[in-house]
Amino acid sequence: MVSWSKEWQMLFNIEKCKVIHLGYDNPHASYFMDGNRLQVVSEERDLGVIMSEDLKWENSVAAVKQSNKILAMIKRNFTDRSEETIMSLYKSLVRPHLEFCTPVWSPHLVKDSKLIDGVQRRATKLVQACKALSTGSTKTDLLIYGYLDWI
Repeated sequence: MVSWSKEWQMLFNIEKCKVIHLGYDNPHASYFMDGNRLQVVSEERDLGVIMSEDLKWENSVAAVKQSNKILAMIKRNFTDRSEETIMSLYKSLVRPHLEFCTPVWSPHLVKDSKLIDGVQRRATKLVQACKALSTGSTKTDLLIYGYLDWI
């Protein structure tokens, strides 16, 4: 790879190159690039997705924390609680954080799905018309009544 990168004048930044060992039977070999040993890490962030050596996505659920912070900011700063306002704010500010790289880390664990549902529930409670309904209702109930057609 190094000879190819030199030939095509696309040099690697060796300081940014890292090794992550996947699997339990991995012999943890040392890797070198242009005579320099590459740093071994247990997790690495790439395009906003944190990849760990055990392939668990617990750290990638940080998007839920960011979404909750944005919902709190919306609650503090916007007095208009109509469905149209909250819907447009949710779709433009909150939902992109929840949907970013979900095909990669796909919240297949129940605890991860509950975290995302919690964000959606909080967004529903911001709408004045849904406030009384959403306290004891499930997402399915709210969808049936037409309150969550935007989530």
